[in-house]
Amino acid sequence: MEKNGEKSNVAAIFGVSGLVGKELAKRLLLNSSSKWKVYGIARRKPNEKSTIISNPNYHFISCNLLNPQETQEKLSCLDDVTHIFWVTWASQFPLDSKECCQQNKEMMSNMLNAILPKAKLGLNHFSLQTGIKHYLSLQGPDPLCNGYFFYHEQCPRSSNVNNFYYVLEDLLKERLQGKIPWSVHRPGLIMGSSQTSLYNFIGSLCVYGTICKKLKIPFIFGGTKECWEENYIDSSDARLVAEQHIWASTNSAIQSNNGQAFNAVNGFSFRWKEIWADIGLKLGLEMPKKQEENMLFCEEFRFAVSMGDKGGLWKEIVREEGLVKTEMEDLANWEFLDVLFRLPIRMLGSRDKIDKLGFIMRYQTLDSIVYWIDAMRQEKLIP
Repeated sequence: MEKNGEKSNVAAIFGVSGLVGKELAKRLLLNSSSKWKVYGIARRKPNEKSTIISNPNYHFISCNLLNPQETQEKLSCLDDVTHIFWVTWASQFPLDSKECCQQNKEMMSNMLNAILPKAKLGLNHFSLQTGIKHYLSLQGPDPLCNGYFFYHEQCPRSSNVNNFYYVLEDLLKERLQGKIPWSVHRPGLIMGSSQTSLYNFIGSLCVYGTICKKLKIPFIFGGTKECWEENYIDSSDARLVAEQHIWASTNSAIQSNNGQAFNAVNGFSFRWKEIWADIGLKLGLEMPKKQEENMLFCEEFRFAVSMGDKGGLWKEIVREEGLVKTEMEDLANWEFLDVLFRLPIRMLGSRDKIDKLGFIMRYQTLDSIVYWIDAMRQEKLIP
């Protein structure tokens, strides 16, 4: 694609309606230093209205990537793509299962079969998003990684597990054949706003806080004492992850045809105990005094048990507050919160590699949470 004699970049974002996909589209289209045309691909079209969706350089394509015929029909015409961003995954099967690995491999294979034959000569970069769970079994710790407090990009793969992240990396290596630069980005707990993401932390937090306020009940942290009091997980602002994708895919000095892996984390360790009361205040709740903050912790509290039956109440809140029509499950995943706050092992990623290469964007976790709560309010998803 050329404009006024200047060659523009053309992005294909797979998973454009997700937490990072939305930010990628926004940042590429609003990029002041270079021109971008963006194809946004997802199974369902986002409900929200935005300036991005109405941008003439944005083209949404609804496509079920698990259907090879549909994928071929809808994507084989994308012969001008210069950058592919893969920020999607198939979640129908348990994470540590052969079925999950096979389904995700098929989904990416269908896309590559449709796009590579025509776009290959003009393809400048492929950017793959996986996660910090690259470093351990998706269902628990692995002996190979014992002793690592902060996982770094050279940590060995977990052994004897079905991790679809490995399958996707291996597939890219095979299909790109060392001829096209590609990168892998491994975020931790992603902070962002979406109505289509299974593991939507900010959405879950906001719905929980809204229900607590409506029912005038305490804003309880339900989890283990270790997760409450210690550094147990890294957060990753969707803005940071999107910028890192763009930085790596347009920075020729750090690109590799053999694949280059980067952790994508905010960079400041945090404890839930230190920020939980501030989150409650941001959500409009009355919180205990500083010296009484331990009242907010309850090891026996389970989100799925306490909140699982509140779908009817959420509909009532949406109607009363004039919010965008959503089901509670569109924004909140209670089982996810129960797992997140009961992690059996620390999930912390080193930023040493990315820092040394010059990617300097960082966010404090509380600042990220506050920003995305405001974003959800602006999108009329919460009061």
